[in-house]
Amino acid sequence: MAPAKIRTYVETGNKRAFAGAIEWPGWCRAGRDQDSALEALFDYRTRYAKTLRGTRLGFEPPAGPGAFVVVERLKGDATTDFGAPSIAPKADERRITDAELARLRSILNSCWRSLDVAVETARGKVLAKGPRGGGRDLRRIVDHVVDADGSYLRMLARKVEAGPTAERLDRTRAAILDAIATTAREGVPPPGPRGGKRWLPRYFVRRVAWHVLDHAWEIEDRIT
Repeated sequence: MAPAKIRTYVETGNKRAFAGAIEWPGWCRAGRDQDSALEALFDYRTRYAKTLRGTRLGFEPPAGPGAFVVVERLKGDATTDFGAPSIAPKADERRITDAELARLRSILNSCWRSLDVAVETARGKVLAKGPRGGGRDLRRIVDHVVDADGSYLRMLARKVEAGPTAERLDRTRAAILDAIATTAREGVPPPGPRGGKRWLPRYFVRRVAWHVLDHAWEIEDRIT
């Protein structure tokens, strides 16, 4: 039986590229170019499988990089070169059914759970610094992720009230799940009074899941 093919997109900027699995939000890695990004995506297959463990979503890590089939190539922008995937693949324009909504919510919850486990594992331990002494400490990583999730919510015309990080974390996650469900049913909200870009709900999930897992894996890698 031939191994299943994994539909993949590649977003390429001037300095950096991202490769992401179309059907598996959060499984998205960067490299200098398409080949190195796809290699990094393959290298993280078992870590992504660990994230989804227990979900019964049927994720099977590919046996080799030949399983990737690039179905979309996107031109990146300044955000791509800065270090974040920035362009929504055409596949994200598809309508979200009730079954798909449940699947996307399950993936997001799994990503959040991976971050929570990484944070708890790292408590009381030292996080290694970068080669030049850089890198946020554990508290600042959590603050950053919660702040980013709150910022992303504006792309679906939602916001979360200010407050301590621990309180905002739960409110933000609940608001994200509700916003995805509303947008899936009613469509992308119109621009605000000052204009501004809105995100497709599938791309919203893709971006949030990538960012959460990126920092969960950073914590795991930096525990000394």
